[in-house]
Parts: sequence; C-alpha cells; structure tokens
Amino acid sequence: MNTAEQSCGAFLDALAAKAPIPGGGGASALAGALGAALCTMVGNYTVGKPKYAPVEDEVKALMARAEDIRARLLALVDEDAAAFAPLSKAYAIPKDDPTREEVMERCLRDAAAAPMEILRLCSQAIDLHEQMLERGSAMMCSDVGTGAVLCWGALYGAWLNVKVNTKSMADRAYAQAVNAEADELAGRYWKTAEKIYQAVMGRFA
Repeated sequence: MNTAEQSCGAFLDALAAKAPIPGGGGASALAGALGAALCTMVGNYTVGKPKYAPVEDEVKALMARAEDIRARLLALVDEDAAAFAPLSKAYAIPKDDPTREEVMERCLRDAAAAPMEILRLCSQAIDLHEQMLERGSAMMCSDVGTGAVLCWGALYGAWLNVKVNTKSMADRAYAQAVNAEADELAGRYWKTAEKIYQAVMGRFA
C-alpha cells in the first residue's frame, strides 16, 4: 500500500474495512500530516506580504520544517501498517514455541516505533503552529487553530498506539522508558495545542 498514491476516498474505504490495516496509527499519522500542511498553508498566505516582511525568513523556515514533518508523517502511514503485519503473525506462534518471546518482543518494539515517531513529529508540528500563530497572517488564524487541533488528535491517537504495544512487552524497563517519553510529550503538547486553540478562539470573542 502506498498512501501517497491513494485518493482520500480509497484510503477511507480501506480504513473503514474489516481489516487490521490501516488502523488507528495510520489514521493518526494522516491527521498529523493534515495539520502540518495547514501550517505551510498559513505560511504561503504570509510570505510576500509587506506587513510580514520583518518575519518572512522565520516564516519560511517554519514552512520548510512543516513540509519535512508532513512528508515524514505521510510515509509513516505505510510504515505503521508494515510493522503490524509481522506482529499479527507473531501472536499466532504457539505459546510453547521457544522462539515466541523473542519474536514477539522484536515485533512489539517495531510496532511501537512508528506511533512513537508520529507522537514526536506531531509534538514538533504543534510547536510550529504556536510560532506560526505569532508570525503568520492574522487572517489565517483559524487555520492555525485547526492545524493545531488536528495534530493534537494525532498526538493522542499515536499515544494510544504506543501504549497498546508497550503493555505486552516482556522487557518492562524498555517499555517504561518508551512510555515515559510518550507521556511527557503528550502531557506537554496537549497544553500547547490547547493554548493555541484558546488563543484563536479568543480572537473571535
């Protein structure tokens, strides 16, 4: 499956189908990519306007980073799906098979890696939106807010998909380290996203 080559409708059909992939991890990655794209959109409506000339270079830098994040998140839709297939097979290994624990542990780590990266990237995208709200065109503030909310949802979706994999890991020290990073990022950046949202809503009061 190559998500970048699918129509929106085809991806949604696949997501809605009675099939394990794509699932919540891939949907989170796509939501985050949409959020990052909105950051770039706001930048495009800012660059070239005399009023924003003093911050144009900063806005361009934010746009470049947002585009990097968007591309990576789109790729992670497929990477998340690819990591699930081996894990699904590992669960079918008989419990008395001496290789089962080692195979399961490797597959669980791989399956947790994609949503963990999604979580990190969405955190970074939320940070970009906070900066874009300060520097970007005031007329586009609702798009900044929308982008932050999409990344916020993606952040929480990825967090769930990290947790579902770390819960089954035998190496609890490794699982706890992954959970600690995920919890810290989610705990910090939902507050940032909420602040962006409230700041935008405050402009319409």
